[in-house]
Amino acid sequence: MDAIRMRYSIKHVYADQVMDSPKFAFYRFLPQKIYFVGGFGVLAKWVDPMDYKLANPDILATEAADIVQRCNREHVEDFLLTAEHLLNIQTEIQKIRMTNVDRLGMDIRVTSYLGSRRNKLQTDEYRIGFRIPVISVEDAKSEILKVFQEAWEKGNGYQWGDANDDDENEDAVPIMKIASDSLE
Repeated sequence: MDAIRMRYSIKHVYADQVMDSPKFAFYRFLPQKIYFVGGFGVLAKWVDPMDYKLANPDILATEAADIVQRCNREHVEDFLLTAEHLLNIQTEIQKIRMTNVDRLGMDIRVTSYLGSRRNKLQTDEYRIGFRIPVISVEDAKSEILKVFQEAWEKGNGYQWGDANDDDENEDAVPIMKIASDSLE
């Protein structure tokens, strides 16, 4: 118990004041059931507690917030190109930003105007998959830049492979719309 008290006091500046209170206690939870919610409207399911305990966190879990913040600050034009040329958004974009990144891809939220009326907005969330699962932060940055590069190439008329092939391009970046909401 002393080790737990010491860890808590190192992590929280106010810990000494709180731990002296008779109302303060440490508790240990032993879950019998776990309902995992992976994001709003994305994934929710029951998970075996032992599977949850043995699962490894995503390789980007500790760095994702920094990557998202940096991309949103430094790559606005790249996101606009991505929305236009990879997500095929044809209306004027009011706001676009990355909301999450993990080893398999990134989530982008696009808010655009519905038609010519500026008081109607459509917000869509897209999952853009990476071509390969990343194993480091540097890999993730590289895969994000590859998505931006593909959007730039498509916007500038560059095509790779057989231009006459009408079938779905198997080398295309995997994209899926995961949520949609319109505000009128």
